[in-house]
Amino acid sequence: MYAVPPPRGTGLAASSMEAEAEADAPRVYQAWKGSNIFFLQGRFIFGPDVRSLFLTIFLIVAPISIFCAFVAGKLMDDFSNSLGIPVMAVAIIFTIYDLTLLLLASGRDPGIVPRSAHPPEPEIIEGGGEVGGVQTPQFRLPRMMDVTVNGMTVKVKYCDTCMLYRPPRCSHCSICNNCVERFDHHCPWVGQCIGLRNYRFFYMFVFSTTLLCLYVFGLSWVCVIKIRNAEHITIWRAMAKTPASIVLIIYTFISVWFVGGLSVFHLYLMSTNQTTYENFRYRYDRRANPYNRGIMENFKEIFCTSIPPSKNNFRARVSHEQGLQPRSSIGGFMSPNVGKAVGDIEMGRKPVTWDELRAVTQVGENEEGLSSRNMMDDKDGELSEPSPDLSREAYTGGMEVQPTQHHRRSSWGRGGSWETAPDFQAVASAAREMRTGSGIGSSSSGA
Repeated sequence: MYAVPPPRGTGLAASSMEAEAEADAPRVYQAWKGSNIFFLQGRFIFGPDVRSLFLTIFLIVAPISIFCAFVAGKLMDDFSNSLGIPVMAVAIIFTIYDLTLLLLASGRDPGIVPRSAHPPEPEIIEGGGEVGGVQTPQFRLPRMMDVTVNGMTVKVKYCDTCMLYRPPRCSHCSICNNCVERFDHHCPWVGQCIGLRNYRFFYMFVFSTTLLCLYVFGLSWVCVIKIRNAEHITIWRAMAKTPASIVLIIYTFISVWFVGGLSVFHLYLMSTNQTTYENFRYRYDRRANPYNRGIMENFKEIFCTSIPPSKNNFRARVSHEQGLQPRSSIGGFMSPNVGKAVGDIEMGRKPVTWDELRAVTQVGENEEGLSSRNMMDDKDGELSEPSPDLSREAYTGGMEVQPTQHHRRSSWGRGGSWETAPDFQAVASAAREMRTGSGIGSSSSGA
């Protein structure tokens, strides 16, 4: 059988058009659905509260500058060159090291799980709904699933916003609006979530800040004692002669309680292989911890294992699959939150319940409120294409359905759901068929 070959240049033209479309597609960081802030064209990712990072930097740099200008400078004069210069050098090098750890903890992907383009395959349950007089199966996504971790059963939850089942130890951050692997907490001082890929740097930053506070605190007292011994005066008069040392002693004494206490607390968490979130939520001191493998193994897991690569390429172009609509399920569908609102909070849409969408199928019984020019296309009589967005009002033909506002809760106060346009189209199509059948019956009876 002879097939007509395609015109010459068609394949090249199509490929060139695809290349142009791909080149014009935005990058991942430009179309990012989370609340993160990117710098240097997606090379650095921060949380929405990145401004607090500048406050943290100031709280470190300001006292060190005072220390180098007034305390370390005086100690360099009192000590010999072999001891005076290292006092200044250690303070500067330690501060640079501390700030580097801060940027490594705040400016990198903490372990964000990429969002799914569509919800997972639902399960078929008994007792399907009836659409247009036809019995259809009903689908359901279980809210939680059981997985086995080190021989113990762990429950993982479904995330409405990211449309996926969270991996073990993963949680959705309500501030950054992302699911983060081994989620520990969202640190406002760092301006970033603390998770699988930056927890090591976070602890090293907190611990090095503790050591820096102790270093400044100790040498400030050394400066006061040097003045007392040199001038043979009381300790109070010596303190009055170096007010910078007194300010640094008070400042570091207060600060060390915060960063030192945080260092000890996370030392305990690492020894038992817990996260801050797990410690406050699950209380593993009252139940078995499936992740605890012993103190040595727990510390090796934190400090001696390679950091997994990021699952997100923020500088890549958005692929065509990422822009597709979610898959439409045949028949009825039940979300994990049946009867609860299913709106996209990230786009500011008013939630619509699944029950209301299914109720739209009953509009065939209310023909008086339907307008034929809204239901039928002027050209070929087909149903006009509904809007893919479920905005503040859902329409089926000429009938207006006002969704009821439902408040729903997720594990961190923010939830979402997938787009419902395909289901909405299926419901509208069923309503059209019901109306057509009803219209035929009416015309027959009239004849």
